[in-house]
Amino acid sequence: MNQPKKKLTLRVEGPAPKKSLVQVQFPGWNRSLAYYNDRFDLHEGDLVYVDGKLEGVRGRVTAVNYSFKIKLSDYKRVIAVADTHISGELHIAGAYLATPDPGTIPYEKIVTWFKAPDHEDDVYVSGSDGHGFCLDDLSGMNVSDAVAERGRGYYAEKRVVYFCLDHGRGRAIVEGTRPYEVEFRYCSGEITDLVCSCYCSGFCKHTVAVMLQLQETLAWLGEHMGFDWNADGYVAALRQSAFAAFAVNGRTMGRLVLQDD
Repeated sequence: MNQPKKKLTLRVEGPAPKKSLVQVQFPGWNRSLAYYNDRFDLHEGDLVYVDGKLEGVRGRVTAVNYSFKIKLSDYKRVIAVADTHISGELHIAGAYLATPDPGTIPYEKIVTWFKAPDHEDDVYVSGSDGHGFCLDDLSGMNVSDAVAERGRGYYAEKRVVYFCLDHGRGRAIVEGTRPYEVEFRYCSGEITDLVCSCYCSGFCKHTVAVMLQLQETLAWLGEHMGFDWNADGYVAALRQSAFAAFAVNGRTMGRLVLQDD
């Protein structure tokens, strides 16, 4: 007997940008510093990235001052904000929240939660040997026992915080020593062009974890929601704990609706 399906709805309206001097706390570094902001309308609880020595480190805004006069050369700036505003329906799918709506939790939004934006001069190259395998049979990945075991560990620990399938293109984010981005193609049950942003050559523990999570979540959606990948064409899934930590924690406005279908 199928369990009742649940869905979660969050709607938040975004404000207009304002200049400010903000205090930013970096928990991992046990530091709190002031930064100038002229690009975003920031509020307490916002997650931001800055330039300077802590570039690439995510911090949380703890205070915002709109009345100030400073010498700009004395201050570094806020360069990006993690876009944690979610609008749309999210269906509870085990430890994840899933949606067939491309606008609810798109990759471009969720990736800002975990890593700073790339520099304009960053150049990426990638390649593929054309190797493919069936998602239902991961032995086709031909990874070592050690890599397979570590990948299963990452999967069990829910290190895959997000993945999406968009008409054959797959992308995922895996938490490791830093956030790693995994990309692949998925068509008619076959995985091709599977690559990871980590330093390893060939398939790695991150790719193994993503494939295992993809297996589990697609099976869950098919059983409990009647989701058919070949018919629907798009699905995205976000770990529930990540949703709570980023989209809910520290928020002072918005609306959540939780209901049984």
